[in-house]
Amino acid sequence: MFQAGDEVLIISCEADPRAAGRTGRIVDEVPPGPLTGGRWGVHRISFLIGQVLCHPYELRKKD
Repeated sequence: MFQAGDEVLIISCEADPRAAGRTGRIVDEVPPGPLTGGRWGVHRISFLIGQVLCHPYELRKKD
């Protein structure tokens, strides 16, 4: 489970494959629901990549 502000490594991202291998921060304050299809919002990935939605299995929490 992730929390808002957690730094994560994006293993893969169905929504935007350019985000794979990069790090970002979780946006969501609560666990994702049906509106986002169960995907977490991740931002601060790069200047050219905006916020993306990633499935939990596509993310790893950074230490």
